[in-house]
Amino acid sequence: MGWGRMLLLGNLGQQMDIQDQQTEIADLQRQLRGLRTQGGAIDLSARVDQLERELDEMRLYLTALIRYLAEKGGLNKADFARLVDAIDGSDGAADAAYRGPMDAG
Repeated sequence: MGWGRMLLLGNLGQQMDIQDQQTEIADLQRQLRGLRTQGGAIDLSARVDQLERELDEMRLYLTALIRYLAEKGGLNKADFARLVDAIDGSDGAADAAYRGPMDAG
C-alpha cells in the first residue's frame, strides 16, 4: 500500500489499496474471533494502530485526488455522487461499502 501504487496505477491502484485494507481488516476480525474461542491473548493494538495510519493515508490521497479532479474540471460532483451510490448498491447492499469486482466490466 502507498501513494506510489496510487500514482502509478491511478484508480486501480487505489482500489487495490482498499481491497488490501479490507483483507487485513477481515484477518484481524478472524483473529479476534479466534481469541474469544481459544481464550488466548494477542496484543493487536500495534496492528490496529498501523491499519489506522494506513487508512488515514488512503483517505488523504483519495481526498486530494477528488479535490484535484474537481478543481481541474474533470469531476462533476453530482455525477460522482450518483456513481458512488450506484456502485455502493451494486453489490447487494447500500451500506457505504463495496465488495464486488473492481473492474468496470
